[in-house]
This record gives sequence, C-alpha cells and structure tokens, in this order.
Amino acid sequence: MKVLVAMSGGVDSSVAAALVSEEGHEVVGATLKLWGGNSDSGCCSVADVEDARRVADQLGIVHHVFNFTDAFEEAVVRPYVDDHAAGRTPNPCIECNRRVKFGVLLGRARRLGFDLLATGHHARVAQWPTGRRLLRGADSAKDQSYVLAMLGSRHLEHLIFPVGALTKAEVREHAARLGLRTAGKPDSQDVCFIHSQPGRRGFLAARTALHPGELVDARTSMVVGTVPAVELVTLGQRRGLGAARDGKRHYALCVDVRARRVVVGSLDAAVASEVHVEAPTWVERPLRCGEQALAQTSAHGRPAWCTWAGGSLRFAEPQRLVAPGQTVAFYDAQCPDAVVGAAVAT
Repeated sequence: MKVLVAMSGGVDSSVAAALVSEEGHEVVGATLKLWGGNSDSGCCSVADVEDARRVADQLGIVHHVFNFTDAFEEAVVRPYVDDHAAGRTPNPCIECNRRVKFGVLLGRARRLGFDLLATGHHARVAQWPTGRRLLRGADSAKDQSYVLAMLGSRHLEHLIFPVGALTKAEVREHAARLGLRTAGKPDSQDVCFIHSQPGRRGFLAARTALHPGELVDARTSMVVGTVPAVELVTLGQRRGLGAARDGKRHYALCVDVRARRVVVGSLDAAVASEVHVEAPTWVERPLRCGEQALAQTSAHGRPAWCTWAGGSLRFAEPQRLVAPGQTVAFYDAQCPDAVVGAAVAT
C-alpha cells in the first residue's frame, strides 16, 4: 500500500515511518510547515524539519515539506486568539488535529493517491463488526486518544497509528536499534507557535487587547484582589489568584471577560455535576439520551462516569469545573478503551 507518514521530527513519528516501511509499504514522509513566526518549542522549528529529513534519509524514503501556514493561521492561531478574547480556553492541538492534520493533510494525501495516512500518535485503530474504532494507546501514560476523539469512522478508514501498540520505552528502543537521530529526543510539551519569551501573554497581547480584572469572593461579593489579564484566566484555575483570609487557595468559579471580573472560591466550590456542550462529533453513532459513558475532560485526566443528556452531560459524582472551549472526550461504557465521540464545553 502507499502510505504518507506525517513526520514531525520527533521519535514517535520517526519510528512510525520505520515500522510502516518495515512492513513493505511504499512510504513517503511529509513534514508540515505550520507556523511562520518565531518558535522554540513544539514541532514547528527549523531543527524539527531537519530531524525529520535526516530520519527519512536514514530510512531511505522520500521526504517532502508541505506549507500549511495559511490553513494553520486560519484554523488554529486565529481561533486561539479569538477564544481567549471571549473568555474561552481553547485547545490548539485538538484544533490542529481536527482542521489541519486530519483535515487538510488527509485530504491532500487522498488526492495524491495515498491509501493511508500514518502519524506517531499513541492511539490505536481497531476493526469492529460495526466499523473502525479509535482506541486508547497501549501506553496509558502517553495515550493520545483524547486529542483524537473528534475523529469519525470516515477518517479512521484512512488512518493508522503504528506506535499505538507500543510503550514509549519500546518506541525509543526501536529508534535506538535503528540508529535514528531522534531516539533520545525529548517530547514536545508546549504550544508550538508560542515562543517561551514572551510566552502566552506576550503572544496574545500582540494580537488582541488584554484587560486587568477584579477577583470577587463568591461568598461575600467583596473584591479580594486583581489579575493583570482576565482573558488569561481559566475556569477552575488556582495559580495566580491568591488566597482567602483563612489561607486557603482561591479557585476561579466564573470568568466574566466583559465585566472584567473573576469570581473565586474554595476548592470545594470548584466542582459541578453537569457540563453543557456543543458541536458533538461521533465515531459511529451518537450517544442516546440517558446512555452512560465515561467522560475525560483533559489530556491526562481521569475518566468519570456520566450520562448523556443531549446538549449536556451529567456526572455520577461532581467533577472539577470544565472551562468553556475545552474538549470532552467520551469513551464506551462497555469498552472503556474505545472512543465514542467528543464535544466542546460551553
């Protein structure tokens, strides 16, 4: 088969390319140029492109660089700025997967005649009687099914995740055996288009107005402090919000960008039994109202039992607040490794 491998310059995608090549497929590597500005982290640097090219040379496969900077700006960067300005907390990696990697890139791969697109994500695709399903990666500490939960069966028909059945240690061991230059390369951690200096605040300040805000105690309605930029506060956040008179930390219970106010309270108050969502996507079929599932609200969060109620989900036990803009991934109640779908908290 003809397989296009998305090579970010990291060890996972390097080994993904090696594994597909070892299986005898016709393999071509592609690195995406996504960001035209400064970057010293993530997967958008010149060094990452060079690492991917050198690995492709080591594996004896053709390597291309696709320039998707315009699509990335429109689908990821601009919404990231707009969401902060509106008091939402975006997840740019999920939108990059949704709109760019498994939107623009997958479309190009199909037009160029590739049978499959492979990436280095730690997730698995399995064939079930009802169709292809997305499963958690074998390494629970590195599982990336959460950031792929928006993928439907129409995507999964054309995708493979070659390292999904391996632990991270096994991936590095395989890279070392092959002598790949990325074998010991650290994982990317930060948003790829934000330079460590001046950071998120500096990046956003250059693109939108940031405003100071008041911290208001939920119990007394008294002003108990300020924040330099209300647009940067996330629901449930504790860092940078000070402490109450009893010395306990404050948590953001409500963020009102328009009023430039953050209501704060105790950890016990920073929970909810229900979260409203929008824009649900499903792997195969929608959850039925009243149907149970497991909900995961962050990349490495612990799944919680919930009941689907149409435009909202109700937790069996109160959970930490979910910020508007964050993705909620749903997993099958009968098979907890299998993704059912995803939605965005409002």
